[in-house]
Amino acid sequence: MSTAHEFRLPDLGEGLTSADLIEWTVKVGDTVALNQVLAQVETAKALVELPSPYVGVVGELLVEPGTTVPVGTPIIRIEGSADLRDPQSPSVLVGYGPTAEQPSRRRSRIAPHPQPLPTPERRPATPSARRAARESGIELSEITGSGFDGAVTAADVAGALGLKAPSNNATRLASSGMRNRMASAMVASTRAPQASVFLTADVTPSMGLLDRLRSSDAFTGLSLTPLTLAAKALVAAIASHPMVNAHWDEARGDAVIDDHVNLGIAVASERGLSVPNIKSAEALSLVQLARAVTELTVAARAGVTDVHHLTGGTVTITNVGVFGVDGGMPLLNPGEAVILCLGSVSERPWVIGRKIEVRSVVTLTLTFDHRVLSGEQAAKFLSFVAEMLTDPDLLLSHL
Repeated sequence: MSTAHEFRLPDLGEGLTSADLIEWTVKVGDTVALNQVLAQVETAKALVELPSPYVGVVGELLVEPGTTVPVGTPIIRIEGSADLRDPQSPSVLVGYGPTAEQPSRRRSRIAPHPQPLPTPERRPATPSARRAARESGIELSEITGSGFDGAVTAADVAGALGLKAPSNNATRLASSGMRNRMASAMVASTRAPQASVFLTADVTPSMGLLDRLRSSDAFTGLSLTPLTLAAKALVAAIASHPMVNAHWDEARGDAVIDDHVNLGIAVASERGLSVPNIKSAEALSLVQLARAVTELTVAARAGVTDVHHLTGGTVTITNVGVFGVDGGMPLLNPGEAVILCLGSVSERPWVIGRKIEVRSVVTLTLTFDHRVLSGEQAAKFLSFVAEMLTDPDLLLSHL
């Protein structure tokens, strides 16, 4: 006798109670294999692909794309199916699987499944473009895509709409789970009493160190930038300034020093700002840290960061210098005591021994939670970070 299974939106972990269904990768009548990707959903933290725990034929799609779905809600019915999951092992979601089984943090499908071939009814498009098109009531078939292989992007949708605005010339942009989370985090951040200290440093010796390291075999294929050295200096300086790696306990009204340095890297993408963190960064060599920064940045820009790396951060570094900005005064990542901002490294006149020379100079900004750190503690910590970037020998002693 034929049986049927309703696949419910699984618990995505980390307190997530819902997700937006972005698109189906199957249709009614399709034969589904075990671990074949059924749909792509977007949480407040990342894009996630849902693999099927069943084999059978798709009988009904129970949720329309663009719908916000609570965890536990039936989303698809698969007919004549069998549940082939190991009852002792939970189903692994692509992008959320155990790190021990995934040496790379980049997303990989559990079972290769080709996307449906583009047809006049199904234009190739990014998930954000499909969502924007649905919410604006425009057909993808009316839009010329500028993305890879002619895929329609969110920018193409906006362009096709001509940024149609209400009568007051304002334009309302579709939001996403990540942007909503970013907005909520920034509001939460402002509840902490924040202050900032600034320091401009001559980092010419560190730039020379970078050039030497880039030519070494150990760093072949890795992105080695001023951010990498600044991140290493930040982590190394915490060893003698442990309060930097603390957080304020609202319930008890005191500060708690964390055992490990989970270093957050602020990454901007078209989907919004995310801050994935490198676990136990204090235990990593410079090579390992460079590799971790590269992998997390690539994953975050693709929107496929493992949720494990999106929670539990203890300290953050952000690099506004990549945008040609001299410096900034960032807001704290909620639950952390400091964030270090790295400005652009540029050649400027600098006084050395009463003589003016052209040097590579950078402005560092440290924003801190004044409940956890005093101004003196913050200033001494920032000075020590700058000292390591100014003196490569001091920095190398911590590598």
